[in-house]
Amino acid sequence: MSMKRLFSRECIGQHSVSRRSFLSVTLGGLAAAGLGPTIAFSADENAELNQKLDASIRRALTWLAAEQQVSGAWTTSDFGDSTATTALAIMSFLAGGHVPEEGPYGHHMTRGVGWLLSQQHNNGLLVGKERSHGPMYSHGIATLMLAEIAGMVDPAQSAPCREALQKAIKLIVDAQNHPKSAEHDGGWRYQPTSGDSDLSVTAWQLLALRAAKDIGCDVPAENIDRAIAYIRRLHVKHDGGFGYMVGHGSSVTRSGTGIVALEVCGEHRTDETLAAAKLILSRPLTKGEQYFYYGAYYCTVGMFKVGGDEWRQSREALYRTILDLQNPAGYWNPEDGTERQAGKVYATSLSVLALAIEYGYLPIYQR
Repeated sequence: MSMKRLFSRECIGQHSVSRRSFLSVTLGGLAAAGLGPTIAFSADENAELNQKLDASIRRALTWLAAEQQVSGAWTTSDFGDSTATTALAIMSFLAGGHVPEEGPYGHHMTRGVGWLLSQQHNNGLLVGKERSHGPMYSHGIATLMLAEIAGMVDPAQSAPCREALQKAIKLIVDAQNHPKSAEHDGGWRYQPTSGDSDLSVTAWQLLALRAAKDIGCDVPAENIDRAIAYIRRLHVKHDGGFGYMVGHGSSVTRSGTGIVALEVCGEHRTDETLAAAKLILSRPLTKGEQYFYYGAYYCTVGMFKVGGDEWRQSREALYRTILDLQNPAGYWNPEDGTERQAGKVYATSLSVLALAIEYGYLPIYQR
């Protein structure tokens, strides 16, 4: 393993790997060298559960690697090769401690990034030929992945990745600035020209902006501030959760989404995030929840970001709920109608991102 190679990789803006991503890159390099990831648990944590987490993630990454298409993409069940699914798979390898061009999955990651870059439209939209009613979903997820991996890619991909990310971020900012009513201002929805907003699409764009800003991309602070203000308007005061749109009721899944969106922007343990965490504790996520895998990802990341007693009280239940649904072959299969069309790669990637949260390799999810 060449540590010199790791530390010489550039981030956006022509500067070296930021302190925030330093741990991610270093530990990723150690994992690629064959040392493997280790969760930084305290001594009194459940050793049996920790071992299951490690084994589960290893099986899942082996399965994901085998599912990569010849083109370099990962596909959905019904929508075809997808920039969103490909980005989620690549982030799963990052979350597991792997980096491009190193170790058993480095080449998979490089090929995946190459395919994703080839799908970008002239206006910056990172959406391929997948059938989707909401391209901004794919765009936000793909942009987030590029921001997370930009400082780690192979030198041959460095400039194209940087250029693609800048174009993608500009599209997100322009879409947010598209005229909307006061109720929807600051958010995003399915299309770059949508006149309304929702929590789900907004959260992905906000994560992408936050990750890009952290590595030096030109992201006006006012755009992040407006997005935070929009998320706050979705807070449901009577039960503490978050709604899909202003005036909508809350759910466990949407509550996790709201927590993550605020916490990654530095809104740590605010009245809104603590109230939503309380709701999640009172209504634990179950496999019967609509958009279960989406919820498993957001609730686990959200409760981890909140930390404190809220994380200690929810950690084991969240992990075991996800672990119990893994197929011995390594994948998760969404059976609920709300996610069935997205397929196994989608469900497996979101599960890995949830289960690997305490590895601390992805900068956006670090506390």
